[in-house]
Amino acid sequence: MIALKNITKVYHTPFGPNVVLDDITITLPTGENIGILGKNGAGKSTLLRIIGGAEMPDLGTVRTDGQISWPIGFSGGFSGSLTGEDNCRFVARIYAQDVDRVTDETRAFAELGDYFYMPIRTYSSGMRARLAFGLSMAIDFSVYLVDEITAVGDTNFKTKCRNAFSERSQRSSLIMVSHSPDTIREYCTRCAVMHRGRLQLFDSVDEAYKVYEAHQAQEAA
Repeated sequence: MIALKNITKVYHTPFGPNVVLDDITITLPTGENIGILGKNGAGKSTLLRIIGGAEMPDLGTVRTDGQISWPIGFSGGFSGSLTGEDNCRFVARIYAQDVDRVTDETRAFAELGDYFYMPIRTYSSGMRARLAFGLSMAIDFSVYLVDEITAVGDTNFKTKCRNAFSERSQRSSLIMVSHSPDTIREYCTRCAVMHRGRLQLFDSVDEAYKVYEAHQAQEAA
């Protein structure tokens, strides 16, 4: 169970306050894969970071009864002055995992070569994403948070990522945000729609997509 209560997030811009999440109260059940549809800029990624603890809401609380991943591929929590290896060891300790196993599995998966032993600040954005994805796969979470892209790198590495992700999705539940219904249908059985800062959960992806399309048509009119 992931229970959101009165979650509010406002970003201040030169044009005034931008209310991204507007007093969201909802319970997302674990044990099933849930997609979140919404247009670009709707607040999907912000919501995922708040659920995963990578960002704090301005108001409201998040309660969970399982171990939740950070958004897969999110590398914002890495320390740039530490090496890839040291970051893996640090994260493994936080999650009470076998440090050597997590480090070895991440190194093998990320395929960074000697860069694994160099400071994160020397990495390209793609290298950081590969490390973050590999580290996500090396830790057993009860719920994985997935932000749009489930694979990074060249074609071979993308295939490797998708295979690893599909294997994990068989034994852990997912919360996946996207603006692509096809991606949601591939992995999820239920779906919510993010619109104007609010979140509504539906029993099927098709039902959610109809509402999503209606919102798109209203805004285009």
